[in-house]
Formats: sequence, structure tokens, C-alpha cells
Amino acid sequence: MTTVIQRSAPEYPVRLARAPQPPAALFVRGANPLPAAEFTVAIVGARAARGQGMAVAHQMAADLSAAGALVVSGGAVGIDSAAHRGALDAGRPTVAVLAGGLDAPYPGRNRPLFDQIVAQGGALVATEPPGTPPLRRLFVARNAVIAGLCDAVVVVEADAGSGSMHTARAALAAGRTLAAVPGSPACEALLAQGAALVESAADLMEARAGRPRQPSARLPEPGSRAAMVLEALDGEAPRTGAAVAAQSGLALRDTARALAGLELEGLALLLPGQAYLRSPLAERLRAGSEQE
Repeated sequence: MTTVIQRSAPEYPVRLARAPQPPAALFVRGANPLPAAEFTVAIVGARAARGQGMAVAHQMAADLSAAGALVVSGGAVGIDSAAHRGALDAGRPTVAVLAGGLDAPYPGRNRPLFDQIVAQGGALVATEPPGTPPLRRLFVARNAVIAGLCDAVVVVEADAGSGSMHTARAALAAGRTLAAVPGSPACEALLAQGAALVESAADLMEARAGRPRQPSARLPEPGSRAAMVLEALDGEAPRTGAAVAAQSGLALRDTARALAGLELEGLALLLPGQAYLRSPLAERLRAGSEQE
């Protein structure tokens, strides 16, 4: 059963009502009013996420939920699903904000997850009435609602142009705390622009308290294999390990080891297809060293 919450209704979420351009009504399946918490956080990210990103999203959601926070996400496969499942596995409710009508929630493959969200005291939320297909423009509106419902938004993993960046921009417009997990192109860009660095629930709580982590990586020692490999990378054109080895003049095995270390430091980004980019953090560090 879908219920409608008009913006004038007392059960309309207070945080969302205070955000820029809140929707005139919300369509809700499940808990009404929506689950309340002193701290509400959105955990969002890529659909085609890596295992590490999924694990971080799940653990962060579980830890935040266990501490009493409410986790909100977009119900998509990938990072969103991992966040919802983390909250559910902690025995806590979660809220999924969906694009399109709730009579045929998208994506269809997540319907068992949606049913579990409702059964466990959470809710599915949409800004459009039943019968509305999940059109592209509705995902942008969905992302703004996710940010508006929350005190903080965490982007776990995302590529440039990802829908998660819409959520990040909406968070900034609404004055929410914005945080990102290092290791993917969009997240590195957010960190370079001042987002708090988070890798755990504890990091996010520190950011909320006004003590955000900042990237602390350093450039590798000049002349080292890592420095040679970093120099062989490009900030815009992805290169395979073999191409980096050819550019640096190092053996492929030594190049692979250096790339693994640079990735852990947030200086290199691993993209689909086993190609690498020099990260925005590395570019910023290089620019700073050139000015000294």
C-alpha cells in the first residue's frame, strides 16, 4: 500500500522540508512517518562497484546503524544495495528513495531487498505517483531527495559523471556534510574539492564533529620505482600496466607492484579493464611540489 505525504503534513520529513526545492509530496510504502534518528546519513555510489567498495559501504552502514543513525540510499544495485543491507544486517531500518512509482520499484532485481526494507520497519520513498516509469530525469530528483533527507552524504565509489555526483552537489546546496571514500575518480575529485575523507563510521562521526580527515599521502621518493611509475601515468588518459611499464622502462612485475602501492596511497586509480590513471590527489601533490 502506498501512502501520500503532502509537504504541508506534519509527518513530512523536517530535514527535507528545509532543503532547497523540496518535492510537493512523497509517496511512501512502509513506515509512515519515516523512521526518525538524531543523525541521518546517505551512503551512495556506483552500481558497478568493486568488492572493496561494497564491503566499505556495508560495514559503514552497519556500524552507523548500530550506533543509532538512519541510513538512506537509492535502492540501486552496487553501493546502494550494500548500504541498505548493512543497515538491515545490523537489525535497523533503512530508507530507499526510488525513481518512478512504487507499484513497480526499480530495479526489479532488488524487489526482495525492497520487501525486506519494508518488513524490517523501513520505507520506500518516491516523488512520483504509482504508474510512473523510472525516467532518467527522475533519478536526478531522487538524488536531491536523498541529500535533503540527510545530515551527511557519503560517496563510497563513483566514476566521473556518476549520478552520485548529483547527490554530492545537492548535499552541498543543502548545507549537508559531504564525505568521500578515497580510491575512485569521482571520490578523489570530491576530496580535492574539500570533502571529508572517510573510510569508516568513526571517520564520519569525526567529520560531523568538525574534525574531518584530510588526505595525507606524499609523493614517492624521487628516483624510486614508484616515482617512475607515477610519472609514467597520465591524469586523463588511462593506461594499462603494460603501457606504464613501457613508458617507465621498468619490468612489468616491478610496475605492477608499484601500481599496487600507488593505488593504496590514493595516487593511482584502477579503472575497469585494468587501466590506471594518475589520481587528482597525485596531481595536486605534484603541483604543490613544483611551486616549492
